Amino acid sequence: MSFSLYVHIPWCQSKCPYCDFNSHAASSWPEAQYTRALISELEYRADTTPSYSGQRIRTIFFGGGTPSLFDPKSIGEIIDAANRVCGIEHDAEITLEANPGTVDLAKLGGMRAAGVNRISFGAQSFNDATLKFLGRIHSAGETRAAARMAHRAGFDRLNLDLIFAVPGQTVAEVLFDIESAAALEPDHISAYNLTFEEGTAFFTDLKRGRIKQLATDEQAAMYQTVREEIPRRGYAMYEISNYAAPGHEARHNLTYWRAQTYLGIGAGAHSYAGDGRGGQPKRWWNEKLPAGYISAIEERKSAETGAEAIDEATAQSEFVFLNLRLREGFAPADFHERFGRDFECIFGIVATRLFNDGLLTLDRGRIKLTDRGLEMADSVFAEFV
Repeated sequence: MSFSLYVHIPWCQSKCPYCDFNSHAASSWPEAQYTRALISELEYRADTTPSYSGQRIRTIFFGGGTPSLFDPKSIGEIIDAANRVCGIEHDAEITLEANPGTVDLAKLGGMRAAGVNRISFGAQSFNDATLKFLGRIHSAGETRAAARMAHRAGFDRLNLDLIFAVPGQTVAEVLFDIESAAALEPDHISAYNLTFEEGTAFFTDLKRGRIKQLATDEQAAMYQTVREEIPRRGYAMYEISNYAAPGHEARHNLTYWRAQTYLGIGAGAHSYAGDGRGGQPKRWWNEKLPAGYISAIEERKSAETGAEAIDEATAQSEFVFLNLRLREGFAPADFHERFGRDFECIFGIVATRLFNDGLLTLDRGRIKLTDRGLEMADSVFAEFV
């Protein structure tokens, strides 16, 4: 058995108005102290938590915030510690999120030398007016330059994030973003429908009437364009918002969608132990404020501020709706293997209704969303909760 490791770097140069992640705008940050805290937390979990003790790491993901603000030396120290403490599988996927405006060839080369083998750029759009509206600090030109530098630095694996359904955006502009992203030859593209999450600046602006969401039919048209046009350029849709060249799916994110075990370290990071090695499945989360996180780790090795045991019914629900995010869906046999119960016995009535409504289909022994189901995915998922 193995697990995935998520490493949270919480600082950004500025906070994007749509972002509801645990990120903090700052002009400086205690990088060395925070790096030591991350390593200390990893050592503690590997020593005390059965789901990680003696298990190797199959993927690592540096998320944020803006992890590319850190020096490659710090990233390398964390990777080296992970290998020393747990052991990293020889073919592990090691991803680092980066803002295109925070990298140069030397930094990218340093990240590659440190062990990172996959870069994920928050491109978001190739329209500078859209980028300005989204509060991004980079330009479309910087994204193009960063992608070219990533290839030069030896990154065969490159993801570009896009955001669509931005107020004022048109279908033609979405298509331009897709064409621009594909032209940079990434092996993976993520395309997300803009959401207005409570607690963000955009949510406040929306409630006060300063901005207006696109109409539902406009958003649906854009999602259809995304679903059709990205695969047309060689990137198969394998998850609701993710597209990849054959064999280049994001292995780390597949851990989440398949409800597999992962460890999150860093301020505000979440962890999930669902493999049964530690008994009942559970999740827990860390102190959000970076200073509080560092203090907690230095004082007691753990920054955990909350946890919940996951009962069987919740675990079954999560397994279904997370796996349904994947285009391949899941086989009822997968459900039986995990829970020792037949899918039909637990969810037969709900599933039958969704099949009859044309939202689910059974294809080569696997239950998956139809195209109509994709457009109504949240409603489908809610049926299993």
